[in-house]
Formats: sequence, C-alpha cells, structure tokens
Amino acid sequence: MKLTRKLVLAKAKASDLESVKKLNCWGCNLTDISIFSQMANIEVLTLSVNSITSLSPLAGCLSLCELYLRRNAIPSLSELSHLRPLTRLRILWLAENPCCGKDPNQYRLTVLRCLPRLQKLDNQVVTEEEVAQALTEGEEVTALPNSLPKQTSTNGIQDAEMENDPLNYNMEETNKLREELGMKPLSREKFSSLSSPSTREHRPPLRKSHTLDAILLLLRDLDEEDLRVVHTATQNRLQTYTVDSETFTDSLYTERSADIQH
Repeated sequence: MKLTRKLVLAKAKASDLESVKKLNCWGCNLTDISIFSQMANIEVLTLSVNSITSLSPLAGCLSLCELYLRRNAIPSLSELSHLRPLTRLRILWLAENPCCGKDPNQYRLTVLRCLPRLQKLDNQVVTEEEVAQALTEGEEVTALPNSLPKQTSTNGIQDAEMENDPLNYNMEETNKLREELGMKPLSREKFSSLSSPSTREHRPPLRKSHTLDAILLLLRDLDEEDLRVVHTATQNRLQTYTVDSETFTDSLYTERSADIQH
C-alpha cells in the first residue's frame, strides 16, 4: 500500500504537507512511503507494524526527532545510511526487523556507530560508554549502491556538521593522531568523555578538515605536559613554513631581477 497525500492530510488533520509535524501510521500495511520526500518538516513519525523495506524517502526529513519503525521489513542496516543526514534524530525504534540479525549486542553497536547522536534506541537509553564502544566495535554501515543522492539543507550546516563530526573517528584513529603528535594514548574512559553529547552539540558548525577538527577536540583533554609538546611541535612546523616562505621569496626576487636585466 502506498501512503498518499490524501491519507497523510486526513490522519494529520492538516491542509498541506508542509505543516505536518507529527504523523501516526501504525499498522497501515504500508510498503511505499515516498511521500516523505515532500515532508521536510516532519518531527515525530510512527511507521511501526508495516511492510516498509526502504528508508530512502526519509533522507530529506531534516527536522525528524523521533522515528518508530518496529516490525517492518527493512532487510539491511545499510538502510540506516539514509538517516545519517538527520542530525536532529534522537529516538529510533528499529527492533523486530530482518536487519536486526541474531546478535542484539552487535546490532545495537552497529546502529550507534552509524547514528551516534541517538539518545534512545529500541526504547533503551543510549549511554556515552555505548557510543564509545560502538565506534570501535560496531560494524561500519555502508550506503547501498542504488542509494539516492545525498540530501542537502538550505544552508549546508547539517551536511558540514555530519562530515566533521568527531564521532566519525574511532579510538584507534584518534590515538594514532596523538602518537604522531607525541601525546599519550587515550583510555576508553577518556575517549567516551570526548564523545559526550555536550561536546557534539556545542561544536561550531563550520567546515574544517578532519585533521584540524580532531586536533581541536583533543586539546580539551590535554594536560600541561601534553600542551607543551604540542606547542613545541607547532613552533617547529611554523619555523619550517617560515624558511620555505623566505626561500620562495628569495627565489622569486632572483628570477624577477634576472628578467629585468635581460
């Protein structure tokens, strides 16, 4: 069954799709939810007990905060890639779908690695420790080959936030970067503190390189000894750039002088 505009407006008691903020379609035997590609303002959506197989129509619902998908026919956790742009999504109920598999612990870690902003999954509160563990032990969710193009917001902030989210770095990558900077490796307890919701929510939504974003995040956790190491390394790099710049300037001056003489 296809969810139509007429059915949505009737259930929501609304005059247009743009004004629909909450919608309950529990047990409607739905298979086609393409209508949601026209409903960017939806905030709370109940689609439990249906026959839905694809989440691609939800990729543009950037205001979505709560999504209930229990007992559907979602075949693979790869479908979660369509939910990555939804930076406001905090509650997800996905249990009793084929994609959940036979290992509930691994399933939960994989979902949280893909969607680390979730505060509640399958009616269970998500802890900071779980998120930290998911980044190292959860399986990476890859987009399906036939996935729709990535939806962009009107100002691009959501996309930049997703791309530069420090949670996209796992503990191994973070400690590798610290080793290169001459710092001590982080324990799992400290790593989870870096992944706290307060760190994620208050980070400026500016586009930075992944390396710079990681370094700025790591500075919050450094003691005086580590900061001195970073300071020394930075000074050495700056001196290198200064020497290179002076060499380039001297070379350019020499070339121009030669041109004038000729």
